[in-house]
Amino acid sequence: MLTALALILVTPFITLDATAQVKRPLDHEAVENWNRISGVELSRDGNWVLWEVGPEEKDGRLRIKSTLSATEYEVNRGEAGVFSGNGLYAAFKIVPVMDSVRTAKLAKKKSKDMPKDNLGIMDLNTGSIDQFERVLSFKLPEERGNRIAFRLVKDESKPDSTEADKSEEEEEDEDDEEEKKDEGTTLVVLDLESGTETRVEDVTDYEFSKDGAWLAYIRSNKEGDVDGVYVLPEGSSDAAEVLIGEGNYKQLAMDDRSAQLAFLSNNRDFESDQPHYTLYRASLGESAFVIAGPGVDGLSDGWWVSEHGSVYFSDSGKNLFFGTAPIPDPEPDDDDVLDEEKVKVDVWSWTDPLLQPNQLVQLENEQKRTYLAVAMQGKDGIIQLGNELIPTVVVSDEGDGSVALGTSNLPYRQEISWDSPGYMDAYQIDVRTGSHQQILTRIQDRIQLSPSGNYVYWWDRDELVWRGISTESGEPAKLSGAIPTRLDNELHDWPYKPNSYGLAGWSENDSRVLFYDKYDIWAVEPHGDTPPQNITDGLGREQNLRFRIIDLDPEEAALASDEDLLLSVLDYSTKNGGFYRDKINGKKNPEKIVMGPSVWGTPRKAKEADVLILTSQSFTDFPDYYATDVKMTEFRPISNANPQQDEYTWGTSELYSWTSTDGQRLDGILYKPDDFDPSRKYPMMVYFYEKNSNNLNRHHAPRAGSSSISYSFYVSRGYLLFVPDIPYKVGYPGESAVNAVMPGITSLIGEGFVDAKRIGVQGHSWGGYQIAYMVTQTNLFAAAEAGAPVSNMTSAYGGIRWGSGLSRMMQYEQSQSRIGGTLWNALQKYIHNSPLFQADKVETPLLIMHNDEDGAVPWYQGIEYFVALRRLGRPVWMLNYNGEAHGLRQYKNRKDWSIRMQQFFDHYLKGDPAPVWLKEGVPAIKKGKTLGLEIAGEPVAGRGSKN
Repeated sequence: MLTALALILVTPFITLDATAQVKRPLDHEAVENWNRISGVELSRDGNWVLWEVGPEEKDGRLRIKSTLSATEYEVNRGEAGVFSGNGLYAAFKIVPVMDSVRTAKLAKKKSKDMPKDNLGIMDLNTGSIDQFERVLSFKLPEERGNRIAFRLVKDESKPDSTEADKSEEEEEDEDDEEEKKDEGTTLVVLDLESGTETRVEDVTDYEFSKDGAWLAYIRSNKEGDVDGVYVLPEGSSDAAEVLIGEGNYKQLAMDDRSAQLAFLSNNRDFESDQPHYTLYRASLGESAFVIAGPGVDGLSDGWWVSEHGSVYFSDSGKNLFFGTAPIPDPEPDDDDVLDEEKVKVDVWSWTDPLLQPNQLVQLENEQKRTYLAVAMQGKDGIIQLGNELIPTVVVSDEGDGSVALGTSNLPYRQEISWDSPGYMDAYQIDVRTGSHQQILTRIQDRIQLSPSGNYVYWWDRDELVWRGISTESGEPAKLSGAIPTRLDNELHDWPYKPNSYGLAGWSENDSRVLFYDKYDIWAVEPHGDTPPQNITDGLGREQNLRFRIIDLDPEEAALASDEDLLLSVLDYSTKNGGFYRDKINGKKNPEKIVMGPSVWGTPRKAKEADVLILTSQSFTDFPDYYATDVKMTEFRPISNANPQQDEYTWGTSELYSWTSTDGQRLDGILYKPDDFDPSRKYPMMVYFYEKNSNNLNRHHAPRAGSSSISYSFYVSRGYLLFVPDIPYKVGYPGESAVNAVMPGITSLIGEGFVDAKRIGVQGHSWGGYQIAYMVTQTNLFAAAEAGAPVSNMTSAYGGIRWGSGLSRMMQYEQSQSRIGGTLWNALQKYIHNSPLFQADKVETPLLIMHNDEDGAVPWYQGIEYFVALRRLGRPVWMLNYNGEAHGLRQYKNRKDWSIRMQQFFDHYLKGDPAPVWLKEGVPAIKKGKTLGLEIAGEPVAGRGSKN
């Protein structure tokens, strides 16, 4: 076992003798086989951990390991693993072999004939596995119980006894019925101890109570003769009917105390053209009764219970929440109109609160929008909390409070197009009556409710303080006003007013509220006369440390005043990370647990044990998992995802500092290859995006990236990599980048180990813009890649971010582009910062990637720059991966792009031969026949080549 300090200082070490294989540089084959970890779960008792490990596009494995011993199991192709509440079993899907799925697709098999998932259930004491074929889903009780339930894929081989010769009219009626009805499949309920199975046909949904004592499920079939909600108690094979009758049943919800069930159904008027849903409630084991629906007090005229609203209980189970909505107009009957006769037009109006594209993006959400309502135990009728004026409502005390907060941005929706952050109004709502009172208007921040509901609070950007309002007295409170240090982000360099460092949380009963400054944590009594308390005793500011609270029990809304707080720590000077321990009511300085050159993941605590799992990483160490206790006295290694890393050259990371053109001291990260020799001259890549120096110790596993270079891949192959921080001046984003980056590069050249003739630069989106600008100002780079760059701010300003449907005006006036004015009052700044207007100065070979479905930066921005440089006779290429968005999503495209970018930079920075695509291009007539990746003069890669 490793002690806390030893973990930081010790890494896996392999002694190489004279016959050992020499380490080799990373290549694309190695990248394809590099493992990733996902799907990590910790058992409630803390005795077991499971995780998925494997390459991105190859069959993976599920690993299950004891935190107490060396016992470890592996399941090929296991996914989505969970532990039983008693910690005795693990359940998981076993997915088909990837090659078998590919073969089936090549054979054009129908969906029903494709390979299906199996279910695996492991006895953790023995490692034995029971498998069940063709499983759709599975569930286990959260806390206790010895049962598992799983739905099977529909058995397509069974003949349908109802299928006979039908008239066209009967078939049309059946089609209409299928549109209105879900159709269930077989549910298997398995007792994990005895192995006893209970099978139920025609199940569409199912849920266990938390303690596992009850299983509720919905049945539905074409005939409607089994439709309804049923419960199956533990230890029985006889289900009880909760409610039956033809119709749809949805939104099964259990309370946390395993005593109640709620759901929706349209069974009361299922045959109507527009059936209404009714909300039902039942004590488990008893019949359901109506809570809300037609004829129940509280529903406004023209409103109904919405099938789209979430149904859930408050923490105590006394309050039942659900969604309501105005009854929509019936769908028009246009069966007598041909598709080619229908007019399809979007009407854009200056009076629209939201731009038409934004409306279209949000159309489905708006069609399904619901407004929160509540039914209280022991009180007839329902209480409407939200409405079309107040679309968002949060209830205090985990749903049991008498106070709710309603928020709305409706009056300010037009301003979203040009101002940021957005504005909000706030309403205080009496949960007992539904009455509401507006308490805040035009707040440019998220407005929140304290856990116990005693205060509404927000960040005041004008005064740079946290403010609050007492929900009992209505009195205002400057919550953070007495704190003597700055609470706004001291490095903020965007056009809008600064954000805060954040609110850390509230203690029990809202007695104290905790705030962050740049370094420390402060506690304030919201309406007390006691001076603010520096929880971390000023140690952060004194030692240049950043303290932040780690919430080990996120289900608890409040922080415990008398219990230990676990604090994450970042040393701003060294970028080292670690943990300290402190108390809200403590009188001692924070106690150091561990610090070192690592980045630690957020610890996850077992529900019923003082066991934590967390990752530790550095540039050289993959973020593998470790187990420890809440005292963190020792760390036990859990995973070892990539032992093959020892076979490859890697590199090191270090802080590098320099002075910008305007005199600021800046930090960046310099990555060096293994066996770095300061007397040699190295090619160097430069990459940047905002500020990254705090990530000095972050690991960068080799990967086929979606938008940026793979750090470890390039460093392993002999490149230096420089990642500089960039501070900005509003109105001069391009110039700010030049003023920060170029002195850093020249400073490194002065060190003597950078080959000034072999420097490349790469970046994407905001970084891509800055590179497109930078190559108009300097010829220092031997080659540059700019991904999704804005090249013409004047045309981009009036464009649409098609992914969201929002106007791009806000991007320039208030957000990352940092112009700080409109096109008409700051025109010269837009022109000055646009690379396109200085394209004639570009001499650097430039590779652009900009895809035709980019929803963030319109791809015509890349086109504008490309065609300008092309006309000027400058070496420029543009890659458009058809159907891809802002960053590449499909693995095949990410791999292809990684290869092309490596070929591009290796050619210009290392003198490697140019591939065909770079030297000759790939004309449209050859699209799909060759990729052009082969070196010019070599055999042409055929269609479907994997190179």
